[in-house]
Amino acid sequence: MKIAIASDHAGLRLKNILMKHFAEHDFIDVGTYTEDSCDYPDYAVLAGEKVVSGEAEAGIVICGTGIGISIAANKVKGIRAALCCNEFMADMSRRHNDANVLALGARVIGDDLAIRITDVWLKASFEGGRHEKRVLKIGKIES
Repeated sequence: MKIAIASDHAGLRLKNILMKHFAEHDFIDVGTYTEDSCDYPDYAVLAGEKVVSGEAEAGIVICGTGIGISIAANKVKGIRAALCCNEFMADMSRRHNDANVLALGARVIGDDLAIRITDVWLKASFEGGRHEKRVLKIGKIES
């Protein structure tokens, strides 16, 4: 799978861990690349645009809490970013909400949990059915 991945300075270490752990995937790393203080919205938009354009099939965005970067990613039309703190949320975000971007908080979950969440998220897929109309309603809100 081709995945757009982004972080701010607080998420950089976890971003690098995930890219190494999931090396079987093709990552488009849109930054940041240093621990110098930077603004998470800049990177959330870059990742979201890669997903919406079809250049990436999915996205992963990471900041300190995951809150800011998920809010920013969700401002990109067509993005459904889900901030997941456990494996159940990751699974449901894909199966029921067709999330196309996973958001993580590097300062609130440990590395092992982040890897497990990401693994579940990458393996899950949208169920459609009764959930389809709800996802379509989300899209209409953007219009």
